[in-house]
Amino acid sequence: ILQVPDRLGARLAARLALAGVDEAGGIALLALRAILFNFVFYAWSVVLIVVALPIALVSGAAMRRVSWFWGWTCLAMLSVLVGLRHRIRGRENVPAGPVIAAVKHQSAWDILVVSLLLPNAIIVAKRELSWIPVFGYELRRAGHIFIDRGGGAKELKRLVDRAQARVAAGHSVVVFPQGTRTLPGTPHPYQSGIAALYVALGLPVVPVALNSGLFWPRRRPLQRPGMVTVEFLPPIPPGHRRRRFMTELEDAIETATARLEAEARAEHDLG
Repeated sequence: ILQVPDRLGARLAARLALAGVDEAGGIALLALRAILFNFVFYAWSVVLIVVALPIALVSGAAMRRVSWFWGWTCLAMLSVLVGLRHRIRGRENVPAGPVIAAVKHQSAWDILVVSLLLPNAIIVAKRELSWIPVFGYELRRAGHIFIDRGGGAKELKRLVDRAQARVAAGHSVVVFPQGTRTLPGTPHPYQSGIAALYVALGLPVVPVALNSGLFWPRRRPLQRPGMVTVEFLPPIPPGHRRRRFMTELEDAIETATARLEAEARAEHDLG
């Protein structure tokens, strides 16, 4: 079911009023634009999955470039059809060489931007994605790591082994440390997988905060116009004890995310 906002942001409503569109008409226009985007997004994704199959058969590296192209084109569609753009801050906080990127996860939007943030990175994802015909095969060929989130210590060891192999090949590793999408302002525990990787890989961890859930909420197909902000935060160097690392990571991401959400609410009158 397509869900629409209770009201428009004051600035958006004012712009529509100047164009002779009332609030009800503005909400209908937002819904129409979102429906159009979703149709184009899913149709384009299916086409690209089919076209990319021969590429996947030949080269995993080429599949990662296809992922970058998919993300870039989908973000362009969002900008043109919905008016949802993005900005990236703090690139200077990403050290040279492989890193672990711990990315806040609020929205399907996050998946689109990950390959643009770190083009040569390998993503740790839930294993259910690998079951999707053709698409799952292409993700495996690109080198992404799939985990059973209920697999316990044995699954953590497999995660570490696979991540070590990817890092040895020169890749960074992207992890969503809470293990699932979360609603803005909603607490959710940070999972043990990120700590296991931090200890085993000996790499700096770059926390990444964002506010995408305000514009493309979890399990809601309506995308809102606005500006998503993604921010790389100062890296956490290797060598900390596990508990100290987890505390620093959660504090850094949650504090910055709350700040970015507050900025977006003020900038776009989201309430």
